Amino acid sequence: MKPVKLKMIRLLWGFLAVCLVWVGYPAVASADYPYATNYKSDTDSLVWTQAAFAPEQVLGRDIFIPDPDDPHKQVLSPLAQPGDLFVDSQDVIYVADTGNNRIVVFQQDGTFDRVLPTLPEKPLSSPKGLYVDGKGNIYVADTGNARIVMLSPEGKLLKEYTLPKSRFIPGGYRFEPIKVAVDKRGYLYIVSLGSYNGLLQLDPDGGFVRFFAANKAPFTLLDSIKRKIYTKAMYEKQISKLPPAINNVNIDERGFVYTVSFGEQLKSSQVKKLNYAGKDFLASDNSTGTGNDTFGEIRFAAKSQVPNLTDIAVDQLGNFSVIDSESKVVSQYDTFGNLLFFWSGDASPNTTQLGIVKSPAAIDINSQNQIYILDNNANLIQKFRQTEFGALVYKANNLTIDGRYKDAEPAWREVLHLNAYYTPAVIGLAQAAYARGDYPEAKKLYLQAGIQKGYSNAFWQIRLQWLQDRFGLFMNILIGVVVLYILYRIAAKRYPALSRLKLSRVRLTSRFVGQLRHTFYVLRHPVDGFSALRHEHKGSYLSACVVLVLAYISYAVIRSYTSFSFNDEAIKALSAMTVFLQFFLVWVGWVVSNYLVSSIMRGEGRFKDVFIGSSYALMPFIVIGLPLTLISNGMSLSEESIYQFLHQGMYVWVFLLLIWKVMSIQNYTVGETAVNLLYTVGTMVIIGVLCFILFGLTTELRSFIYSVVQEVSVR
Repeated sequence: MKPVKLKMIRLLWGFLAVCLVWVGYPAVASADYPYATNYKSDTDSLVWTQAAFAPEQVLGRDIFIPDPDDPHKQVLSPLAQPGDLFVDSQDVIYVADTGNNRIVVFQQDGTFDRVLPTLPEKPLSSPKGLYVDGKGNIYVADTGNARIVMLSPEGKLLKEYTLPKSRFIPGGYRFEPIKVAVDKRGYLYIVSLGSYNGLLQLDPDGGFVRFFAANKAPFTLLDSIKRKIYTKAMYEKQISKLPPAINNVNIDERGFVYTVSFGEQLKSSQVKKLNYAGKDFLASDNSTGTGNDTFGEIRFAAKSQVPNLTDIAVDQLGNFSVIDSESKVVSQYDTFGNLLFFWSGDASPNTTQLGIVKSPAAIDINSQNQIYILDNNANLIQKFRQTEFGALVYKANNLTIDGRYKDAEPAWREVLHLNAYYTPAVIGLAQAAYARGDYPEAKKLYLQAGIQKGYSNAFWQIRLQWLQDRFGLFMNILIGVVVLYILYRIAAKRYPALSRLKLSRVRLTSRFVGQLRHTFYVLRHPVDGFSALRHEHKGSYLSACVVLVLAYISYAVIRSYTSFSFNDEAIKALSAMTVFLQFFLVWVGWVVSNYLVSSIMRGEGRFKDVFIGSSYALMPFIVIGLPLTLISNGMSLSEESIYQFLHQGMYVWVFLLLIWKVMSIQNYTVGETAVNLLYTVGTMVIIGVLCFILFGLTTELRSFIYSVVQEVSVR
């Protein structure tokens, strides 16, 4: 019995130990959070990540003020459609309580502190924005009174700013301030409701300085055509296109001015980071090419959907967070504009849940990296704390930004260990490898992360080292070639028979070989070459099919094996069937459409001529595409202009050959050729639409027949 009891006791202790370890082990990600945190990869696909911020507290439920009828009593006075919040340098929280026409102050721990006293001269009316400077002075965008008021920390009126008089302000300008920010010099940056002029900048005395950071009006190719062909009277009747309005403004500790904008046609630059001169530092890539110009993430966005950003918060290191009032998404970026995280959750209209914001109106962050989000639907403030995973990412990213790559590498490896699909960790490790001179590793990691500029920089260093190591060999070969040439010249003078030596040429007289050789004649003399196809039978279906297959192989090689520096598809899994269909469907559509149109327009070419000529016109894919693909793997982005010239020239050459093919084979003039090409493209579109409809109907018919067969078999 004793051995049995001892064994049972050991099993019991082992079970308890396992339970203690399981309970005490910190979970990587908690399923208790009511929202999902994501990252978007280089292929624009969603990547799940551990939560970067966790909900911690709800503020705004304990606002008690003296009862107006009985000052000795305290009554609950909740927020009413609050419009803005601000966290000062002491982590004190200020809220513009728009519906109650007041400013509410919370302490650092989130408990209610006080309500600023009412201004006896002229009370606040619908205040929608506020800002607190380094001295504790409070600037309030008093929207209802069309003014900005400057209050002391105790709430006393110090100064009032109204619309100044200036000849630089348009006559119809409406001054309805909704947001305000103040720099260290005391200059005000004011957002006026619906203004497309940009921020109204005032000096400390209230004088007009300028309109700042205005967005550009959308201008399309169609607008350019209208401007060229419309008369002045016609153009004036068109609907004016105005720049998108700025929604909000903020200023960080280094003096950068941040703006967030919204517009239905605003596809990029929703966030700007500007210096005093108005230069946007988010509009340009950094050294590794990881810069971003589109802000405000949407988990499952329609193609026409654009972010509706309403506020921005910047931490002490320049990382910023933005909120989308429509999709309820919080997006976080580093100081260069690189995405770190974004999260959102589904809100219930009838209940309030910790961590879920129904209608985000404002966001700010304190010195402890705790985020506060103002919900003007629930009339509350949600507080979020940074998780261990989020803190680890921030630590690694900030070290990388500071150039401390060696210190950041262990943190990035830990992040990658926790989430193998988190791309910023791969980029961080690539930057660390590049900094320590491990360029092959950096190249591999940049390829994995999908960063073309970083990949190209690493390859450039590898190529430079390779050339330096073999410089002596190349010079010896060059000297040897020069010496041999000199010896040959000397020998040729002494023995004249050497200079008359010629290599014997093998003449290939096969008709098929002659037809293939004619393709090169077409490249050099396209008009005569295509005419020879029609009148001298210089081509056949067999030679055309050979050229067509070679052109397809060349096209597939170009798509798949061009250097990643110039081809971002190199890291994607290209489907061979997709490439095959793209190539042959377009080519077959062109041949059929061009033959039909040419027949109607009384062209002289036969179907055989159109088929062969359209194949021979693809020769630039073979003679340029294949060598260029090979050479591209030895080039970096420094030679991008050379690559693009040859790559674009290849397509231009194909296009010109198709034009000359139509003109020569069909015996058209230039005008007739242009009309033929337009009709051909239109016919291709019509055929494509018809094929799409037939495919859809065939699918439906097949489903119907299958359902009928199933029904009959069951009965």
